[in-house]
Amino acid sequence: QVQLVESGGGLVQAGGSLRLSCAASGPNFSSYSMGWFRRAPGNEREFVAGINWSGDSTYVATSVRGRFDISRDNAKNIVALQMDSLKPEDTAVYYCAARSGGQLTIGFINSREYESWGRGTQVTVSS
Repeated sequence: QVQLVESGGGLVQAGGSLRLSCAASGPNFSSYSMGWFRRAPGNEREFVAGINWSGDSTYVATSVRGRFDISRDNAKNIVALQMDSLKPEDTAVYYCAARSGGQLTIGFINSREYESWGRGTQVTVSS
């Protein structure tokens, strides 16, 4: 399994941007599809975005579509989440996760489909 470490979170004003990174270590990173999830206080973990092994297939949740973008660099073992036009409701702990199987097959928005998780990074958006 891969080990995952998120970074890039912080405090930002509404309308601002942040770029989260997820550094992976371990074998065969490029064989995994990857996802970003978030959990706000009192809420369940929510799917944000997913990307297949090569990066040519992505899916972004409707709640953040047009503002967030996911990408990956397999040479550097990194998955990124670019977040623009941030809103206070985007405040949450953001997690990256790895799923065996390189494609965004059925179930990829379900957190239970992912085997490896990072510890998360806090994003706080002030109004």
